[in-house]
Amino acid sequence: MSSSTVTTWSLEQTSPADLRPAVEPAGDVRIVRAEVPSPEFSRFLYTAVGGDIQWTDRLALTYPQWREAVERPGTETWVAYEKGTPAGYVELVAQDEGAVEVMYFGLIPAFRGRRIGGHLLSYGAARAWDLADRWPGRPETKRVWLHTCSKDGPHAMDNYLRRGFRLFDTKTADEPDVMVASPWPGARA
Repeated sequence: MSSSTVTTWSLEQTSPADLRPAVEPAGDVRIVRAEVPSPEFSRFLYTAVGGDIQWTDRLALTYPQWREAVERPGTETWVAYEKGTPAGYVELVAQDEGAVEVMYFGLIPAFRGRRIGGHLLSYGAARAWDLADRWPGRPETKRVWLHTCSKDGPHAMDNYLRRGFRLFDTKTADEPDVMVASPWPGARA
């Protein structure tokens, strides 16, 4: 089996003042919280966004495991829609001591390069900072963090840096190359 060297970068914001919002894209773009946790919808978003960049960590989850992940208190999925069509999503996961991880973030390939990603990341980071307002008993957010890797799109790191995230860790490792099923054969141009 072949492998590739993958670099993973971890980035963070430590104050709401760190967030530098992107300009909202033109047209009918809306971001809505998926308030009813749905493993089916979450898996659709995960495979539609991550299929071409080899997201694989959740593919082996059973339905109950996936449901547990999306129903965990303090977990939120925010979905960007363009003209009513899902364009991408951000999944936030509250952690101990006021940390919130941007667990997943990305756009469906057809929606990349249209200035939706910067807006969605800005909106998602802002929702991470005010997450405790929607989850009574959760501590106030003190840190928002995420990781990205060299398999992500060419504009991912720039988007994170422009939104005010700062690098705090870098790791490099060899990972086995895996075939990731796209929603259907030939879906990736």
